Amino acid sequence: MAPSAVEEQQAPLPNAQTYPPAKIYPVNETRFEKIIEQTNDGHAKALSSQNGAAIVIDNGSHAVRAGWSFDESPRFTIPPIMAKYRDRKAGKTFSFAGSDCYADTTARSHIRPAFEVGTGIVSNWDVMEHVLDYVFLKLGMNGDSDSIDVPIVMTEAVANLPYSRKSMTEIIFECYGAPSLAYGIDSLFSYRHNNGRTGVVVSSAHTSTHVIPVYNGKVMLGHATRLNWGGYQASEYLLKLLRLKYPMFTGKSNASQTEHMLKEYCYNSKDYENELKGYLNWEGLEDRDIVIQYPFTEEIVVEKSEEELARIAERKKESGRRLQEQAAKLRLERLIKKEQDLEYYKNLHAKIADETKKETRRLLDSNDLKDETELERIMRDLEKAIKKARTKDVGGDVEEDQEAPNFDLLEVPDEELDEVQLKAKRQQKLMKSNYDARQRAKAEKEAERARIAEEERLDTERRENDLDSWLDEKRQARFDTLEKIKERDRLKADLGNRKSLASQIRMKSIANLASDTPTKKRRRGGDDDDFGANDDDWGVYRQITVGENSDDEHEEEDLAATLKSLEQELLQYDPQFDYDQTQEAQSDWSRSLLHAFARGPRPFDPASQAELNQLHLNVERIRVPEVVFRPSIAGVDQSGIVEIAGDVLNQRLSGMPNRDEFLRDVFLTGGNTLFENFDERVRGGLRPLLSADVELHVRRAKDALLDAWRGAASWVGTPAWKEAAISREEYLEKGAEYIKEHDMGNSYV
Repeated sequence: MAPSAVEEQQAPLPNAQTYPPAKIYPVNETRFEKIIEQTNDGHAKALSSQNGAAIVIDNGSHAVRAGWSFDESPRFTIPPIMAKYRDRKAGKTFSFAGSDCYADTTARSHIRPAFEVGTGIVSNWDVMEHVLDYVFLKLGMNGDSDSIDVPIVMTEAVANLPYSRKSMTEIIFECYGAPSLAYGIDSLFSYRHNNGRTGVVVSSAHTSTHVIPVYNGKVMLGHATRLNWGGYQASEYLLKLLRLKYPMFTGKSNASQTEHMLKEYCYNSKDYENELKGYLNWEGLEDRDIVIQYPFTEEIVVEKSEEELARIAERKKESGRRLQEQAAKLRLERLIKKEQDLEYYKNLHAKIADETKKETRRLLDSNDLKDETELERIMRDLEKAIKKARTKDVGGDVEEDQEAPNFDLLEVPDEELDEVQLKAKRQQKLMKSNYDARQRAKAEKEAERARIAEEERLDTERRENDLDSWLDEKRQARFDTLEKIKERDRLKADLGNRKSLASQIRMKSIANLASDTPTKKRRRGGDDDDFGANDDDWGVYRQITVGENSDDEHEEEDLAATLKSLEQELLQYDPQFDYDQTQEAQSDWSRSLLHAFARGPRPFDPASQAELNQLHLNVERIRVPEVVFRPSIAGVDQSGIVEIAGDVLNQRLSGMPNRDEFLRDVFLTGGNTLFENFDERVRGGLRPLLSADVELHVRRAKDALLDAWRGAASWVGTPAWKEAAISREEYLEKGAEYIKEHDMGNSYV
């Protein structure tokens, strides 16, 4: 005999896996960090430069980077924004530009961007001019001269609008009086800085992504393709996903915060489909789930000392004792009152026995009694109440001390009884029927207890003698119970649908029962009942279906209790059955997929203000960066960059004899390419689109953010720069729309 079948075992506790404390990351957003100091050494050095020097401005929609061409890196980076407001108390107007807008709380609410939201096109030229003023001021160009006396090199987007370029040219020459101005595409400057000659430039920046073929250092703009997705759209998409995920979130989320989340915690998956399937698996979820903590105010809980807790407990005990004493005193007063009433009625009963009928009637009427039978009933009730109260005080079973009632009049014929005795006989009949019903119910309860005890004894014997067979029976019983629950749920769902067969059958049954002339079943054909044709009939049907205290509710409770009892027994004696297999575990919200998605693997405490102000990043970490490869995820009706690059290589450049040279240098630049595994995804996506013998090489920029500025800075002083720069004289002669085409810039349109 197996020891587990004999020894009483305790059911194992649920497999509550313990996790290390969550690593919580504070929410970050763009803030004011430090004051940008003005530098004056660059201007003099630029004027004394023999090869020529210039102010280089990487004019991006997310960040403006400015410095001198002889510097290794830009001297500062600012966002292209400004804020201006009027302080009525001080009578002054305050203006801020760049990062200084975040230094003042009032200025933050008045921020205006220079670029149109989500694009690389300048739409607010007042803001752009204010940003340029700030740039030139910090570079030390605030001398006695009102104009800028050094050349300017500025980056622009691919296929920049002629109107936008014309307006910028007018500002540079008219407002600042610069001696020359040259434009160039930022991604091509980055490619030049990384020694690129022939290849495909994949530039994914703040507002868009471009695939640009370059041959022998010259851009092929006719084959360049744009994808309207960049870092801005990604942060907005992440913000929408989080708002859908937490519709009741109390914190204030904005695109600046999601931009930092995107940069710090998101990455490109090497195998998106497979990783997405198992991303919310409980194993390892604590490492994949990132917890972002928003500011919150925790409820102050005053912790009391042990002495205070002891005093409070003592006061509660004392209060309980006083209440018990008061209750005992009230019970005693009620008992004394009942004893006095009983004594009074006994004296009245004894007095009536010796009086005439007239005097008896007078005494009964004076005490609001109908007859002597009622007086006897009141006396019996008082005796029972007094006996019950005394038994309760000293302890014991009230029912055991009760005597069988007297039914002596039931055996006497009605002819031998007077009117009062006949009435008493009818009351005894009713009392006897109630007494017999109680006795039968008591006997049935005793028999049920005996039957249950016998079943438990037999069940215990089967378990002790043949544990394997007993376990098979319990497993089968559990399976049958689960099937009944599923069938009940299916039937309930069908009854809620008026078009289902079960609903129609029940409807006809209700109609037949409710009809004054119920129809009989016919072998052929149907009846002419039209109950249910009106929607109001279905309202009655729904009330019947979901009525209170229905048999379905009791059946549901019985099935649930039976299932729980069977699972407890299996947990106790079946080593192959654990808590994870129980219905409670499978329906537990804290172990569900939705809980893992919204709250991670750890339990959630809704009373904690800290947890209520937390966001969990898990699936979004790979979903948002994946959009640049699968734009359809975010509803963008365009191809991904792999398909775009494959189309450029296999279709547009297919006629070139040296097309394979482009494949030897697929260059990635731009802030949106900094995600982990981005280059591997491009390489893995392009390889199936090419021949097996083709050499493919994908590389990243050394610095995807600053190489555009550095490439423009190194371009200054070369013959190509001198040929591409537009002088002030050429501007005055040919107008603001004049543009010089060169290898690093846009073409005239």
